[in-house]
Amino acid sequence: MEENLEQLAKSGASPIIKIAIFGPESTGKTTLATQLADYYKTVWVPEFARDYLQEKLDSGRGICDIDDMLPIAYGQTKLENESALIANRYLFCDTNLLVTKVFSELYYNFCDSLLDKAARTHQYDLFFLTDIDVPWEDDGLRDSPEGRESVFEVFKQSLIDNRKPFITVSGDKETRLKKTVAIVEDLTMALQMGFSSVDFLQIYHHGIPVENIKRQLNIFREGIHKIVLVNPATINHGILQLSDADFEQKASFFDANKSSLKLKKFVPASGAATRMFKFLSAFLNDFDLGHETINAYINRKKDAELSLFIVGMDKFPFFKEVDEKLHEIYPDFNKLTSDYKNYYFIKTLLSPEYFNFANKPKGILPFHKYPANIVTPIEEHLHECAFYATSNNHSSLHLTVSESHQEQFEAIIKKIKSKIEIKSNSKIEVSFSFQKKESDTIAVDLENKPFRDEKGMLVFRPGGHGALIENLNEIDADVVFIKNIDNVIQNDIHHISFYKKGLAGILLELQYQTFEYLKALDSGETGEETIKEILIFIKEKLNIELDNDFYKFKLKNQIGKLKDLLNKPVRVCGMVKNEGEPGGGPFWVRGIDGKQTLQIVETSQIDLKNSKQLKLFEEATHFNPVDLVCGLKNYQNQKFDLKQFIDPESGFIVYKNHGGVDIKSYELPGLWNGAMANWLTVFVEVPLFTFNPVKTVNDLLKKAHQPL
Repeated sequence: MEENLEQLAKSGASPIIKIAIFGPESTGKTTLATQLADYYKTVWVPEFARDYLQEKLDSGRGICDIDDMLPIAYGQTKLENESALIANRYLFCDTNLLVTKVFSELYYNFCDSLLDKAARTHQYDLFFLTDIDVPWEDDGLRDSPEGRESVFEVFKQSLIDNRKPFITVSGDKETRLKKTVAIVEDLTMALQMGFSSVDFLQIYHHGIPVENIKRQLNIFREGIHKIVLVNPATINHGILQLSDADFEQKASFFDANKSSLKLKKFVPASGAATRMFKFLSAFLNDFDLGHETINAYINRKKDAELSLFIVGMDKFPFFKEVDEKLHEIYPDFNKLTSDYKNYYFIKTLLSPEYFNFANKPKGILPFHKYPANIVTPIEEHLHECAFYATSNNHSSLHLTVSESHQEQFEAIIKKIKSKIEIKSNSKIEVSFSFQKKESDTIAVDLENKPFRDEKGMLVFRPGGHGALIENLNEIDADVVFIKNIDNVIQNDIHHISFYKKGLAGILLELQYQTFEYLKALDSGETGEETIKEILIFIKEKLNIELDNDFYKFKLKNQIGKLKDLLNKPVRVCGMVKNEGEPGGGPFWVRGIDGKQTLQIVETSQIDLKNSKQLKLFEEATHFNPVDLVCGLKNYQNQKFDLKQFIDPESGFIVYKNHGGVDIKSYELPGLWNGAMANWLTVFVEVPLFTFNPVKTVNDLLKKAHQPL
């Protein structure tokens, strides 16, 4: 036998992809190797040891011993190298030298140095570690079914110790084949894109489809098409304006019909409060206590925010608690100068040793001071939920949070929920979800190449609030109220609830009429009069106007077109008058198909270098306060798959910094922007007092967040 342990090197423009099937005896390695070879119409490498040991046993030379390890290794290498020469794109190896090495160490507590070196050196694009969840079969050569778990762990550890890229494969043979084929397809794509096997495993374990990575890299290279603004949406031209009497009628309609509906309040609440305290963090970093006065710092930095914070300090809901802590830390606190007092107040507020407010989620910070207690945003949302998202004395609040923050939310909810339930005579169900890891996106350097950290690993970043469409898609409810965690108000919950119910009433009226039309279109008895009636409805109520080509269609095709138009999720969005708040607003936009639709547009979505587009953006009369009521089910009471209504071309490229290095990141189409771009959309003007976000801590000094 040729004594060669050198593995045939990859060659050619399209080298074969080698997959090693790896694991203890009787775990389905041969079955999987043959299945994959058949699927990909290529060859597979059988286990040399099987025929070798059978021949030895049959010839009366006994069973396997330590002296057989090198001959088996030589024979296995020869088989693999011969197969590699005739393989079609892929080579599936039923076993490899690492298996021989493990058995040698396991049974004989020794491994020849030649075998050890070769086993470590041989390269495969991926290992499939076969699990022990299949029955053990005695073939006359296998050892014993005893101790399968411990042997499996030895095999697994050998892959880890030798830094081999592997994925564990479990299930019956059909499940294993389906899973491994999907993995091989993704691995092939990743290798073609220039990623290594290690990169592929990182992507795989992060849960991100390789196709998504490919699409994101193309977006970085080619850029994102900017939205084309046609006009701002205005009153009676895209924005519905109602009187208080109209809102009363809509709210009453909602109250009259909600008993048959599942209601849910959906609150994105994962954000940390870092930006709320950004100017205070900058002050702590830049201010030189003892060598400069705070007044001098304010003048030097032109820091009006810090000045306002200090002037209004005693009006913050957290003032008393921080002040008490300061007197505890510094017994002579009252004797300090005002600069020292103010500096220590800010330092204690942000210090990880004490309050650590900048690193906590907004939802659990003290926002409002009532006569008897201090209230957080989560408590205000629970109150709101009981007021307008209740049906049959049951309400439901869903929070999207960071996994590390959930316990902090739960602790607050546990203390206060029962009191709110008693007060509102309702049962409140609270649930949580996290932004899915698989919605993260790949980061690139400024040359659009995948960015790697100091350890050489790919860097992934959260995909922005647009990723929450996945969370919303899992909600089982007829009507969902969406509102940001920091948009709460003190003392005026009745008025807030009135307008939320009004928006919900508009939604229900639209849905009921839409459902009736869809059922009529389904009936097979739709005539021209019904078509005309529907066309008027979609123009006047949904702001959709069809082009003249529609009238050229035959009746059957017209019905199909109208069903496609109407059978969509619905969103009714409150809009407030624009008073200069940063953020998106309602616009008429022209899509790549030339059609005009109503959309919520962010600054980053438009071409700011185009003076005409910038002028249109600045002419917006209204602002998006993220005040939505959504209908998520169709006329057959089935949940829509919300992912089918995303505009994939409406994401954002943003610039970030990672460890001092400038990088680019891709954010998915925003939850209320591109993620809902193909929904039925209605904009309704609501009073400005319904919008009270807390973007910086100083916003808590505004009237909406102060006691009466």
